[in-house]
Amino acid sequence: MTQQAYLVFDIGTGNARVAVVDINGNVLSIERADILYHNDNQYPDARHFIPEVLWEQIAGLAKVALSNVPDIQIIAVTSTSQRQGIVLIDEAGESYLGLPNIDNRGREWEEHYSDQASIYPITGRAPSALFSAMKLVGLRERHPQQYQRLNRFTSISDWVTYALSGVLSYEPSQACETLLYNVEHSDWSTEMCHTFGIAPTVLPSLIPSGSVLGTLTSGTAAELNLPVDTPVIVGGGDTQLAIHSTGAGAEDIVIVSGTTTPIAKITDTFTTDKSAQAWINAYTTPHQFLIETNPGITGLNYQKLQSIFYPNEGYAMMEQEMNELEESQCVAALGSYLSSAKNARVRGGFLFDAPLSDQLSRAHFVRSALHEIAFSIKVNFDQLAQVVLLDRPYIWACGGGLQSRTLIQSIADLLGKEIRIRTGFEHASIVGAAYICNEALDIQSTQTEQITTFQPQSSEALQKDYQQWHKAQLFFAQLQLAESATTTSSSESSI
Repeated sequence: MTQQAYLVFDIGTGNARVAVVDINGNVLSIERADILYHNDNQYPDARHFIPEVLWEQIAGLAKVALSNVPDIQIIAVTSTSQRQGIVLIDEAGESYLGLPNIDNRGREWEEHYSDQASIYPITGRAPSALFSAMKLVGLRERHPQQYQRLNRFTSISDWVTYALSGVLSYEPSQACETLLYNVEHSDWSTEMCHTFGIAPTVLPSLIPSGSVLGTLTSGTAAELNLPVDTPVIVGGGDTQLAIHSTGAGAEDIVIVSGTTTPIAKITDTFTTDKSAQAWINAYTTPHQFLIETNPGITGLNYQKLQSIFYPNEGYAMMEQEMNELEESQCVAALGSYLSSAKNARVRGGFLFDAPLSDQLSRAHFVRSALHEIAFSIKVNFDQLAQVVLLDRPYIWACGGGLQSRTLIQSIADLLGKEIRIRTGFEHASIVGAAYICNEALDIQSTQTEQITTFQPQSSEALQKDYQQWHKAQLFFAQLQLAESATTTSSSESSI
């Protein structure tokens, strides 16, 4: 019997992946490529992509991924993507502009939409340039012609299923990233549309994750060499599908280690945070929510350091050299922990003794960055504990950032919790997409999954490094304030 599998499109922040994954969540073939972004000099920090170019890229990846496993039967196609990213579509149905999650074109207008008291209880997040409505505000202010062309917009994952099926929709776990969605009531918010000056007519119908959206268009079927009656399944946000892959249920806590590192609790009850720091998200399961804190950019820093210090050896050599280290020789401050805006650029670096110690090695730099991920998870876990009860003795974890056992053990030690990881954790969003398709088509997985556990241990050295890291954060925060004051003073003097 021909093996059945799914074709999954996964559009991340840095790269796009297309995978063939079987009904048991085993990745049979995967192809990836970097996404091409363009800067916009009308803003201090704006990025966009061209949808047509991205589609050509991922369609090409799909064809290669499929050619690697010619004997597989594709029984459905779905997609997942970075959250907060959107694609704009005009009246003719043409996708003409893509704004990724790293696009901050709305930052200059944040102060005009700073009323957390009216926005947070509805949207489950404090307004910032990270979210889609603010991207549209920035576009409207500087590129009115592009904005006036807008007829509809949708998330990147829903744009992929639109390209596949010709049916436009918006999935709730993605819709909650727009600032135009009422998370508690699971519907678009007319009030928020009015607040941001965005016409409700640009919002597509909400279709839940796991719904059969339609089938492949004749053109797409021919392009991918798949049957025209192949079902297209609604996917969802990459964080939600990654969490789905763990099998976690209500009241469980999950850490997703990727470009950023969401720490989330699944709950049946809509809950808000009085400090408006935690995000309240829609989940892929109807009538469930995710309460999330997130330290921002984490894993991306680690990947970049790997390419700098270990360009030829890879992660295995990094892990070996880190395990041979004794005392720490430096402290990293590379993330956005100090900024309230999760995608803001801040000053950072490494702190170490001068003159340089003979013991200082490349492994010290990498381990300090790895520890920073664990430390920022600890801070955000404690922040989440101020909002909801985190009493489970275990935590599920997944994501490509967890390929280091050193990192996983550090998280267990800092949180004092057992960490549970399922097989396939490194491709969590893709595996979660496959499980969503199983549910849509009423297919039962037959694979017995292996779970690896990491027990918490006492580590005085790690606690000492944690305190040093806090001091490093304070140092760079003061440096940032000093530079800002100098810049302001210089600007005032030149007037």
